[in-house]
Amino acid sequence: MSEICPKCGLPKELCVCETIAKESQIIKVYVIRKKFGKKYTLIEGIDSKEINLKDLAKKLKTKFACGGTAKEGRIELQGDHKQKVKANLIQMGFSHETIDIR
Repeated sequence: MSEICPKCGLPKELCVCETIAKESQIIKVYVIRKKFGKKYTLIEGIDSKEINLKDLAKKLKTKFACGGTAKEGRIELQGDHKQKVKANLIQMGFSHETIDIR
Protein backbone atom coordinates (compact mmCIF):
# COMPACT_ATOMS: atom_id res chain seq x y z
CA MET A 1 0.00 0.00 0.00
CA SER A 2 1.31 3.47 -0.83
CA GLU A 3 1.82 6.38 1.52
CA ILE A 4 -0.87 9.03 1.85
CA CYS A 5 -0.11 12.76 1.73
CA PRO A 6 -1.09 14.42 5.04
CA LYS A 7 -2.11 17.68 3.32
CA CYS A 8 -4.36 16.60 0.45
CA GLY A 9 -5.20 13.03 1.51
CA LEU A 10 -4.25 11.52 -1.84
CA PRO A 11 -1.61 8.83 -2.39
CA LYS A 12 1.92 10.21 -2.84
CA GLU A 13 1.88 9.30 -6.56
CA LEU A 14 -1.22 11.45 -7.15
CA CYS A 15 -0.38 14.26 -4.70
CA VAL A 16 -1.25 17.74 -6.04
CA CYS A 17 0.14 19.82 -3.17
CA GLU A 18 3.28 20.88 -5.05
CA THR A 19 1.40 21.93 -8.19
CA ILE A 20 -1.01 24.02 -6.14
CA ALA A 21 1.93 25.60 -4.30
CA LYS A 22 3.64 26.46 -7.60
CA GLU A 23 0.61 28.40 -8.83
CA SER A 24 0.05 30.43 -5.66
CA GLN A 25 3.51 31.91 -5.02
CA ILE A 26 4.75 35.34 -6.08
CA ILE A 27 8.32 34.95 -7.34
CA LYS A 28 10.78 37.82 -7.77
CA VAL A 29 13.75 37.44 -10.13
CA TYR A 30 16.46 40.11 -10.22
CA VAL A 31 20.19 40.60 -10.75
CA ILE A 32 22.64 42.03 -8.22
CA ARG A 33 26.37 42.71 -8.29
CA LYS A 34 28.64 41.21 -5.67
CA LYS A 35 32.39 41.16 -5.15
CA PHE A 36 34.57 42.20 -8.06
CA GLY A 37 31.54 43.21 -10.16
CA LYS A 38 30.24 39.66 -10.59
CA LYS A 39 26.54 39.35 -11.44
CA TYR A 40 24.21 37.02 -9.55
CA THR A 41 20.60 36.19 -10.39
CA LEU A 42 18.42 35.98 -7.27
CA ILE A 43 15.11 34.13 -7.13
CA GLU A 44 12.95 34.94 -4.09
CA GLY A 45 9.42 34.17 -2.98
CA ILE A 46 9.40 30.40 -3.30
CA ASP A 47 8.09 28.80 -0.11
CA SER A 48 10.73 26.34 1.05
CA LYS A 49 8.19 24.38 3.11
CA GLU A 50 6.16 23.39 0.05
CA ILE A 51 8.86 23.19 -2.65
CA ASN A 52 12.36 21.76 -2.23
CA LEU A 53 14.65 24.74 -2.92
CA LYS A 54 17.83 22.69 -3.14
CA ASP A 55 16.33 20.40 -5.76
CA LEU A 56 15.01 23.37 -7.77
CA ALA A 57 18.39 25.13 -7.54
CA LYS A 58 20.15 21.97 -8.72
CA LYS A 59 17.87 21.72 -11.77
CA LEU A 60 18.42 25.39 -12.67
CA LYS A 61 22.19 25.15 -12.21
CA THR A 62 22.46 22.15 -14.54
CA LYS A 63 20.16 23.81 -17.09
CA PHE A 64 22.23 27.02 -17.23
CA ALA A 65 25.65 25.40 -16.61
CA CYS A 66 26.47 27.76 -13.77
CA GLY A 67 27.22 27.68 -10.07
CA GLY A 68 24.86 28.75 -7.34
CA THR A 69 23.25 27.97 -4.02
CA ALA A 70 19.94 27.80 -2.17
CA LYS A 71 20.03 29.56 1.18
CA GLU A 72 17.90 31.81 3.39
CA GLY A 73 14.77 31.06 1.36
CA ARG A 74 16.21 32.18 -1.98
CA ILE A 75 18.18 30.76 -4.89
CA GLU A 76 21.37 32.45 -6.10
CA LEU A 77 22.72 31.66 -9.57
CA GLN A 78 26.04 32.95 -10.85
CA GLY A 79 25.59 35.15 -13.92
CA ASP A 80 22.71 37.09 -15.50
CA HIS A 81 19.94 34.57 -16.27
CA LYS A 82 16.77 36.66 -15.74
CA GLN A 83 14.90 35.83 -18.94
CA LYS A 84 16.02 32.20 -19.06
CA VAL A 85 14.94 31.65 -15.44
CA LYS A 86 11.41 32.85 -16.18
CA ALA A 87 11.07 30.55 -19.19
CA ASN A 88 12.36 27.55 -17.25
CA LEU A 89 10.17 28.21 -14.20
CA ILE A 90 7.13 28.31 -16.50
CA GLN A 91 8.22 24.95 -17.99
CA MET A 92 8.51 23.53 -14.46
CA GLY A 93 4.87 24.42 -13.73
CA PHE A 94 5.03 27.84 -12.10
CA SER A 95 2.37 30.34 -13.21
CA HIS A 96 3.38 32.98 -15.78
CA GLU A 97 1.55 35.79 -13.92
CA THR A 98 3.28 35.17 -10.58
CA ILE A 99 6.87 35.59 -11.85
CA ASP A 100 8.07 39.19 -11.53
CA ILE A 101 11.31 40.18 -13.30
CA ARG A 102 13.01 43.38 -12.23
